Amino acid sequence: MLGRLNHVAIAVRDARSAAKIYGAAFGAEISDAVPLPEHGVVTVFATLPNTKIEFIEPFGEASPIAKFVERNPDGGIHHLCYEVPDIVAARDQLIGEGARVIGDATPKVGAHGKPVLFFHPKDFSGALVEIEQT
Repeated sequence: MLGRLNHVAIAVRDARSAAKIYGAAFGAEISDAVPLPEHGVVTVFATLPNTKIEFIEPFGEASPIAKFVERNPDGGIHHLCYEVPDIVAARDQLIGEGARVIGDATPKVGAHGKPVLFFHPKDFSGALVEIEQT
């Protein structure tokens, strides 16, 4: 069911500055900053040969990652994103295995313009998991 690792997300205070480090150090292609107010974040991607690193910064004080960044002022890994061919089928299978969806279980459009869902880290060895339909 799970496809390839799409990206690793790192929550930071300033996504643009953090991404520039990866551009300079690893020659990664850096995307423009994209505000996603419906998710409460601003995203910047560093594209590497085998995956992407997503830098996310809080979009406003009500951002769901604001407390994470407050607790981790130097940044920290926030979530892992895996590709799935059918997000509804994957959601239903994961729920059937006991995983808990964060939110109302309705896929929302993510940073790549594709449907995404998040699953509780307590169900995945402490890692927040995002699935994205390919």
